[in-house]
Amino acid sequence: MTSLPHNAFKQAIKEGKPQYGLWMASASPTIAEISADAGYDWMLVDGEHGPYDLNTILDVLRAVAPYDTTPIVRPAAADPVLIKQVLDLGAQTLLLPMVNTKEEAELMVKAVNYAPEGIRGVGSPIARSGRWGRIPHYMRDAKNEICLLVQVESQEALDNIDGIASVDGIDGIFIGPADLSASLGHPDDAAAIMDQIHHAFDVIKAHGKAIGSLAFDRPTVEKFYEWGATFVAVAGDTDLYVRALTNDIAQYKG
Repeated sequence: MTSLPHNAFKQAIKEGKPQYGLWMASASPTIAEISADAGYDWMLVDGEHGPYDLNTILDVLRAVAPYDTTPIVRPAAADPVLIKQVLDLGAQTLLLPMVNTKEEAELMVKAVNYAPEGIRGVGSPIARSGRWGRIPHYMRDAKNEICLLVQVESQEALDNIDGIASVDGIDGIFIGPADLSASLGHPDDAAAIMDQIHHAFDVIKAHGKAIGSLAFDRPTVEKFYEWGATFVAVAGDTDLYVRALTNDIAQYKG
């Protein structure tokens, strides 16, 4: 019989091991596969802002499956219907955007769990998640390998950070610096809200949850890890590609 896949990322953040991530916005399975063998611990499949649909997400999950990295899927919204679909595709780690209250966080926990604990619809016997019925006791054991990450990225969420971080069943909280800085009145200037980010890290840490964020420069990445972060996206596929193209042509055209 087929075994339930082990979630190495979930184990790593539970043990406090730093996890370095790559943000995948291109929606290209080929770019995803090329990137999967580069050494990043996790890769974010950005269905909120990238041009992904369910088939594209599935293609990317299949492309990176043979490699030593964990795909994390961010659906377009923190919606139980989208969550159900992404889980049935075989994603085991989810990053859910715009979770603003404790009640919303509690709903997300229910969305990734089967009844009686949750509300996830039963589709695993015909889905990739349960390997089309080949994984014995999938419904019983799936929760052991599902990793739930929620995003705090607004003034409202920041005001409710203590309640959100207190919710059982959440494995980690991701501070979204771009949306949060905009919400706090500093669009495109995450540096202006570092005190608020630091405070959020401290609250999350006090509740024993893993802390994540995004920073594409090494000093900020190192600062976040010093403050207690466990998983940080340190680069993005489109950003790396743009900079490589710009630098390459500049050597010829100045």
